[in-house]
Amino acid sequence: MSTTTNEPNNGYTPAKVWTMPNEDNNGGKFAATNRPTAGARHEQTLPVGDAPLQLYSLNTPNGIKVNIMLEELAECGIDAAKYDAYKINIMEGDQFGSDFVDINPNSKIPALVDYSVSPPVKLFESGAILMYLAEKFAKFIPVEQGQKRATCLSWVMWQMGSAPYLGGGFGHFYAYAPYPMQYPIDRFTMETKRQLDVLDQHLANHEYFCAPENEQGEQNYSIADMIIWAWYGQLVLGKLYDAAEFLDVASYKNVQRWAQQIAKRPAVKRAVAVELKSIKDERENS
Repeated sequence: MSTTTNEPNNGYTPAKVWTMPNEDNNGGKFAATNRPTAGARHEQTLPVGDAPLQLYSLNTPNGIKVNIMLEELAECGIDAAKYDAYKINIMEGDQFGSDFVDINPNSKIPALVDYSVSPPVKLFESGAILMYLAEKFAKFIPVEQGQKRATCLSWVMWQMGSAPYLGGGFGHFYAYAPYPMQYPIDRFTMETKRQLDVLDQHLANHEYFCAPENEQGEQNYSIADMIIWAWYGQLVLGKLYDAAEFLDVASYKNVQRWAQQIAKRPAVKRAVAVELKSIKDERENS
């Protein structure tokens, strides 16, 4: 790995107090929406459909996690898990509308509201949404206290802590930054490959993430698999950042086996192609 650089900001020295750069040097693809402040930026009324669950999201890896869970619940025939899905266009700033911020003050997708209870339950953060749905319907999570449940929750939290290095780190600098920068690409590539090796070593002796060692069976499929597949499964299947060759994803044989196995599930096939209704069209037609 080379330590030389010809990057245009090689002589950068941080100021004593940071100030926001202009849009031309403010985050590449996401420059138009990047701000150092939170909260609503415009008034917005989100549509509410007839289903018990209302999803406001986008079919990014974080959004697909929840799609998978909802479609797996549908596969189980659970009518109480029916949902309406609406598109939050993060490139147009929908995540900063007043109704969406009321559900998720962090202005990130996905967000979900459960109208089957009174008052309705608002949820944000994909891990929290999957855990809530798994507990509510007693599906895809070990219910008894013990090692299997602890393992499942540990892998769910592993994904929540690790994926920002893949998405906001590797993905941003490899695919979305205004120009190639060797140091951050090297740094986050190394971490992404280390994470893939963590997964590969675990899956060498486990069919699914919560399965006891060398135990086979559909009963071991869980929210841990759903949440990790949306990022790392899609990554090794060549679905993220056009980076499969760069990361040598084919070398992670156990992750490949697991990712392909999950990709064949009917619910997962539907989840990656969920049609999200426009919040603007719904509002205009109401």
